[in-house]
Amino acid sequence: MSKSIIELVNELPTSGMTVSVLQALDFAAPGQWKNVVGFENMVREVTRENDPALIRQISDRALWLYNDKSQGYQRAICLFQTVDSTDFVLGAAALANKVSEKISFLGFLNQLTPKADTAQTIDLCLKVVVELVAFCQVNGIPGDSIRDFVRSLADYSSESMMRMAALICIDGLLPLGPDFLQWAQSTLAGLTPSRLEQNPTFQKINNLIPGNNSAGKLNFIGESFNSVKGWMGGIVAARGLTPQKVANHLQGFIEIADDKLDYVAALLDTTTNYYEHTGIQTVARRLIERAAAEI
Repeated sequence: MSKSIIELVNELPTSGMTVSVLQALDFAAPGQWKNVVGFENMVREVTRENDPALIRQISDRALWLYNDKSQGYQRAICLFQTVDSTDFVLGAAALANKVSEKISFLGFLNQLTPKADTAQTIDLCLKVVVELVAFCQVNGIPGDSIRDFVRSLADYSSESMMRMAALICIDGLLPLGPDFLQWAQSTLAGLTPSRLEQNPTFQKINNLIPGNNSAGKLNFIGESFNSVKGWMGGIVAARGLTPQKVANHLQGFIEIADDKLDYVAALLDTTTNYYEHTGIQTVARRLIERAAAEI
């Protein structure tokens, strides 16, 4: 049986590689994220409520909403978990325990293989699509509502803003370079449905992506990415984000050589699940907001 939203939030880590990386990337979304762990703590954080009886009421209502299969909350969690799980393969647990030490890249180069640019681009674009579809699921609107999603980006904050900032840094700038938006757009334009079908992440989530077939889904992925390209570019410009600046902020716990940034991306792929971590927090926040409003 899958875990309840209360269990998922209660079991979020308070330290480790994912948390350290998100904290290091605070400069990309200043003050937006704090690692709220524990469902009761999340209720207090969202509602500013301290009455134990009311907190219990809100928690019970949020759990009921989450368990209602006609709502999209469980599907949103599944999307966030799945898009991370395909990356989370190589020695994640072992490496996550080394955050207190300095991870030297030299020891891991023979274990890590950076993704080809095309594979990295597909993963970047699929994470954008997951964000869009999960947004639609949580808000109870059709899964292809690109316009509603793009409009909502202006109000992105907290965990959602941190997740998108991390996406730009970890899945965009580090592996693909400063022109990652243009690169991704041109790569998508030349992508075939059969090449998309070979992607492990696509294989796991394709049934939740709008489109009647792989060609339709590829078209939707392209439309989705193009619709957020301007917003992402705005974040890059506003924060002065560059691959080197991202790397510099990670230097506290990872030794990085300037010519190995694609290896940094590979390491972060295999040792972090930032999409799942912040995704669980986002869904919990939305559930609590709705539950509090309905009580």
